[in-house]
Amino acid sequence: MLHAIIMAGGTGTRFWPASRNASPKQLLPLVGDSTMIRQTVDRVEGLTSPEQILVVTNERLVDPIRKELPELPPSAVVGEPCKRDTAPCIGLAALLVSRNDPDATMVVMPADHVIRSADRFQDAVRQAEAMVDRQPEQIVTFGIRPTYPAEIFGYIQRGAAIDFPGAVAPTHTVNSFREKPDVATATEYFASGDYYWNSGIFIWKAKTILDTLAERQPAMLAHLQNIVSAWGTDQQESVLRDEFTAIEGISIDYAVMEHATNVAVIEAPYDWDDLGGWQSLARLLGSDKDGNTIVGRHLGLGTADSIVRTSDDHLVVTLGLKDCVIVHTPDATLVANKNDEESVRKIVKQLETHGWNEFL
Repeated sequence: MLHAIIMAGGTGTRFWPASRNASPKQLLPLVGDSTMIRQTVDRVEGLTSPEQILVVTNERLVDPIRKELPELPPSAVVGEPCKRDTAPCIGLAALLVSRNDPDATMVVMPADHVIRSADRFQDAVRQAEAMVDRQPEQIVTFGIRPTYPAEIFGYIQRGAAIDFPGAVAPTHTVNSFREKPDVATATEYFASGDYYWNSGIFIWKAKTILDTLAERQPAMLAHLQNIVSAWGTDQQESVLRDEFTAIEGISIDYAVMEHATNVAVIEAPYDWDDLGGWQSLARLLGSDKDGNTIVGRHLGLGTADSIVRTSDDHLVVTLGLKDCVIVHTPDATLVANKNDEESVRKIVKQLETHGWNEFL
């Protein structure tokens, strides 16, 4: 069966002050009327059943996510006791789904992507699933054709074309995965036409990923196996905390993808954005004649190329501003240079330093 694994443990610090520890971006309606995790679950409706959906998140978000997704069984939302990156998250999910379905196929996706055209997304997943069924050791990912030389995304270098019957989009072998580049390297990638943005969405057999972790991350897998051995017992929570905390965090890209030789990439036939920060709103919601993206009540005089988001009918008035991000929430307001978006992360660290935990 196809199991949908949704990674929902991020904190979304680049969306501060809207995104907080108790309500990170996956639980916010940043684009559209529903939350990002709600949109993610709705996107797989028809591909799999609620019983084959597993959400892995931070332990403090288990109850809010269960409330947001009442159709899922309570056991479908698993809370990590600490942050250990994507490889342990995926490995734990693979072990859990394998208990009742040893031949499980997994589609692994973050909870905070914007994907437009669920139908085309599902068509691409079905192609990937068919490829894995035909060749069980195959790993399939989706590449996004770049629209500009982005420094904020990882890249996939495509190789030879794959002729797959019924393919919904161009499909290639993968030559290599590349980390987020500097501007010169990103420009080179973009100009070559041989690179995709790495969407971070994967399809594989659970057995394939577990075999790979056994080879490349045996210590991590041993901790995860100890956790699953205690699953459903009185010791589940204590073993989960002890064993998961002992894991050395690593991303699935470093742990698996950069070393794998059996990877195929499907050029995504849908529109995609990873919603990485406030500038994403301009890409997704568009801008007015002055280049401003506005969500909420705003009066702008001499204001251009800025992003303004407010709530609860609070009016924001701007005068003589350019290239700014202004985000108003009931208890905190951000005013920042739009082109210094990465530094929003520093705000959260400074709040921690000051002990202002009520704003985290």
